[in-house]
Amino acid sequence: MPAYLIVRAKVTDMAQYQKYMKLTPAIVEKYGGKFIIRGGEKLVLEGPDSPERIVMLKFDSIEAARLMYNSPEYQAAIKVRQGAAQASFIVMQGLE
Repeated sequence: MPAYLIVRAKVTDMAQYQKYMKLTPAIVEKYGGKFIIRGGEKLVLEGPDSPERIVMLKFDSIEAARLMYNSPEYQAAIKVRQGAAQASFIVMQGLE
């Protein structure tokens, strides 16, 4: 079943965060992932707005998302992101 990695990031240093953003597409692709949402315009239809950047990726499985996150390549990218953003990563099984 597909899995979706949902990221909420509070960016505090956009210049540094952009360096991280340049690293991630190749890593995500290597592990079979695809960006579905990567920031961009949002419209809040109900409830309070949140300033966090929202990113969503699709993987073939929860295991594939976990492998990407724990990979040496992505762990190195996390070090680039440190100090530039506080992030929350959640993986959820999707529907077929």
